[in-house]
Amino acid sequence: MPDLAPSPTDTRTPQPQAQLAAVVVITLGIALSVLDSTLLMLALPDIARDFRVDAHATIWVVNAYQLAALCLLLPCAQIGDRIGYRRVYLAGVAVYTVGSVASWAAPSLPWLVGARAFQGLGSAGMMAVNAALIRLSFPASRLGAAMALNSVVIAVASVAGPGIAAAVLAFAPWHWLFAIQAPLGLVVLLLGWKSLPANTHPPAKGNLSMLDVLLNVLMFALLFLATYELGTRSGDGMAGKGVGAALLAAGAVVATVFVRRQRRLALPLLPVDLLRIRVFRLSMCTSVAAFAGQTSAFVALPFLLLESQGRSHLAAGALLTAWPAATIVFAPLSARLMTRHPAGVVSGIGLVTLATGLALLALLDPQAAPTQVAWRLAVCGAGFGLFQSPNNHTIVTSAPIDRSGAAGGMLGTARMTGMSLGAILTGLVFSAVGVKAGPGPAIALAAASVLSAMAAVFSLLRTRPS
Repeated sequence: MPDLAPSPTDTRTPQPQAQLAAVVVITLGIALSVLDSTLLMLALPDIARDFRVDAHATIWVVNAYQLAALCLLLPCAQIGDRIGYRRVYLAGVAVYTVGSVASWAAPSLPWLVGARAFQGLGSAGMMAVNAALIRLSFPASRLGAAMALNSVVIAVASVAGPGIAAAVLAFAPWHWLFAIQAPLGLVVLLLGWKSLPANTHPPAKGNLSMLDVLLNVLMFALLFLATYELGTRSGDGMAGKGVGAALLAAGAVVATVFVRRQRRLALPLLPVDLLRIRVFRLSMCTSVAAFAGQTSAFVALPFLLLESQGRSHLAAGALLTAWPAATIVFAPLSARLMTRHPAGVVSGIGLVTLATGLALLALLDPQAAPTQVAWRLAVCGAGFGLFQSPNNHTIVTSAPIDRSGAAGGMLGTARMTGMSLGAILTGLVFSAVGVKAGPGPAIALAAASVLSAMAAVFSLLRTRPS
């Protein structure tokens, strides 16, 4: 079947006031989603102590949220194409806010895990249509800048999470981390009700199949659980590896059945129709490989700084901020560059920069001075900042306007799939060669560099004529 031709970007020119209100709502929502996991990591020991459970069990407070979001991104995106992105986004915010209140009131760990899964469902609604709403809210001339702003917000939120959590936990119990989420959710809901745009194109035709939803959930759940077994529990020996391998194999079988079924549908839940668009397909490969490299590095870096180099937690945390700080600086620059140069070239240069920074970190001397570590991390952050906005812009705008929701859902799915693969890779490396006394962190960073270089190749291939 020939490639689908992407429709021209919508040429409407929303009023500046409407653009400002919409961007406030959209960025607040994505900030809530990103802050969520980083807020809770510092609270897990307190949660384990309050509920008198093993510390290892509390990881499901984070996992339940991520698993629900991953499994429901594509269903929420298709619903957005059918009934409107505004409705799905606002429903997601409402569900997220109710989940925050339920988490705040949790009397036990199972209750908290269930409430967190409910919050993940709400987050899926927000993330699935986030990019589609940006496309509706801004004219083509300002869409790149809006995507860059989105990247900056994500970077700021990822940095701010631990600091906000530390400030709250210094004066209040962990429940208050959820208490501050609820009013923010209400603000987003009220502002969004007044300012978010409705779909301006006819709704996508077709019905949402419950069988497709079930296969989608099963496929991503198996992948996520395999990540958990092979990555988080890589130290459990052959038992953990065997379970992880079995889950991966089962996921591959379900994925095969699911994809074959989607290829026969006029409006597939997994948008295989969009994957026939060459630039969309290559952009998705770029995103998966880049986020796999980033996540592999993010998992390995604390071990490099704490175990291999013997730095304190405070020193390691301060050094790690160099990455997102550089991303904040270079993401807006990428938006300006893509107005003069092909997005594939801008993203490709960013990914080559990222691969170089990761390789330099992998080769770093254990006794290196803090400044030597910091500038290498800044190189990585600069490269990631150059890559992300042009790539996201291409994914969203290369799809037909009535499939913006599906494109946005695939954008989120690519990010989370890449993150899962990166965690698996680093877990396998650590299991094979060790962490404390072994070269595990350096090897994982070298593998992350290779993944980023692969992403650069995919990105640059977009510049070649089809």
